[in-house]
Amino acid sequence: MFDKILIANRGEIALRVIRAAREMGIKTVAVHSTADSDAMHVRMADESVCIGPPPSPQSYLSVPAIISACEITGAQAIHPGYGFLSENAEFVQIVEDHGITFIGPTAEHIRVMGDKITAKDTMKQLGVPCVPGSDGGVPDLAAAKKIGEEFGYPVIIKATAGGGGRGMKVAMSADEMESAFMTARAEGKAAFGNDEVYIEKYLTTPRHIEIQVFGDGKGKAVHLGERDCSLQRRHQKVFEEAPGPCITPEERAKIGKICADAVAKINYIGAGTIEFLYENGEFYFIEMNTRLQVEHPVTEGIFGVDLVREQILVAAGEDMSFGQDDLEINGHAIEVRINAEKLPNFSPCPGKITAYHAPGGLGVRMDSALYDGYSIPPYYDSLIAKLIVQGRDRDEALARLERALGELIVDGIDTTVPLFHALLQEPDLHSGDYNIHWLEHWLAENMAE
Repeated sequence: MFDKILIANRGEIALRVIRAAREMGIKTVAVHSTADSDAMHVRMADESVCIGPPPSPQSYLSVPAIISACEITGAQAIHPGYGFLSENAEFVQIVEDHGITFIGPTAEHIRVMGDKITAKDTMKQLGVPCVPGSDGGVPDLAAAKKIGEEFGYPVIIKATAGGGGRGMKVAMSADEMESAFMTARAEGKAAFGNDEVYIEKYLTTPRHIEIQVFGDGKGKAVHLGERDCSLQRRHQKVFEEAPGPCITPEERAKIGKICADAVAKINYIGAGTIEFLYENGEFYFIEMNTRLQVEHPVTEGIFGVDLVREQILVAAGEDMSFGQDDLEINGHAIEVRINAEKLPNFSPCPGKITAYHAPGGLGVRMDSALYDGYSIPPYYDSLIAKLIVQGRDRDEALARLERALGELIVDGIDTTVPLFHALLQEPDLHSGDYNIHWLEHWLAENMAE
C-alpha cells in the first residue's frame, strides 16, 4: 500500500480523496495555485505544494509542476479527482514513466474512451448497445446529408473529442444540417483542437442513465447499478439520483452485467461510468467516463461502499473489497449540484462567503470546501457544493432534500439553491416523469434568462 499520495485537484473532490486516504492511514499532499493558498483542501492535507499562479494551465494543468510536487514530497501515487487532468492519457503516461502510480485507468483505456468514435466502436465489439449512427468520422457536408437521409431526422452532430456539451448540435431537418454540421466542427476545433465530427440518430425523449462500473485490472469487474442524470441544463447535470426511478430490477441486472463484462474483458482498472440514453426500454451507449464522477456519492450511499478507497486499493495492486454478489441496493439517494451562480442567467458569482452553515441530520451528506470567510476565486468551475441525501425510498429522499436545502446557509454570494427549491414544487419531479429536455423547457417557462 502507498505511504503517501498527491491529489492533483482542488475543492470538494480533493477533500473527498484526503478523507478516504486518512481513513486508510495514507499521508496526503495537496497542490494549489496561489489563488487557493487558503483553500480547505490545503488546510486538511498533511503537506501542500504551491504549483503556480491562478490560471489552470499554469497550475492545475501543469504536468511538470505536478510531477515536481510528487518528487519533492516523495508521493508514490497521484489521484486526479475529476476534471483537470483526470482523463488526459498523455499525463497518465508521463506519470507512469516517472515511476509514479496513477490512481485510475491506464493511459490506453483513457485514450480509447476519450475519442468518441473509437469508444463507440470498442463498445460495439464488447456487446454494448449503441445509438445508430455514422461509422466513424463524417468527412464533409455531403456525407453528413447522406447520413441524415439514411437514418432520418432529427440527428445530432458531435465533435469526436467533445465533452461538456461543446461541439454538439442538433439538426431537426435537412434544412438545418449545414448550419449544425459547420457549427459543431467549428466548436470542436476551437475547444479541442479537432474538428472531426460524427453523427447519431437523435432520440427525442430519452433519459440519461449511467452505469457505475469498477474493475481490478486483472479481468474482474462489477457494476454498481445506475444513476439517473436526466435533469440537465445545456448538457450539464444538475440533479442525480440512484437508483433510477424508471429502471426495473430486470433491466438493471441485464445492462449492468453487459457493462461489467465489457470492462472485465479489457482488464479495466478502477472506477468508470458507461453513459446511455434510455428510451422505450432500450439503452444506447453515448460515452464512457474513465474517472470518478461528480455524482459518485449517490452510488456510495445506496451500496454502502467507498469508491475512492477502492480506487486506491486496486491502484496499489490489491483486490477489491467486494464482489458482485455483495452489492445490494439499500434505499434511494439524490445529489444536487450547488453552483456559485446568479439566477436566472446562471452567470458565475465568485466572492467572499460571509456566513456558511451546512445542513445535517439523518441521511444528509454535504461535500463542500466552503467555510466562513472563504473567498471563492473566479478562475475555476462554479461548483461549490454537493448536497446528497438518502432515504428508505425516493419520497423520503425528496422530503429530506427539501428539509436540508432549507437548513443550508451560504451568504455573501448568489447560488443555485433557489432553483432546487422551485423544482421540488413540481409534480413531474416527484413522479419522476421527465427526460433530458424537461429542465430546459421548464427553465424557458419559469426562469427566462
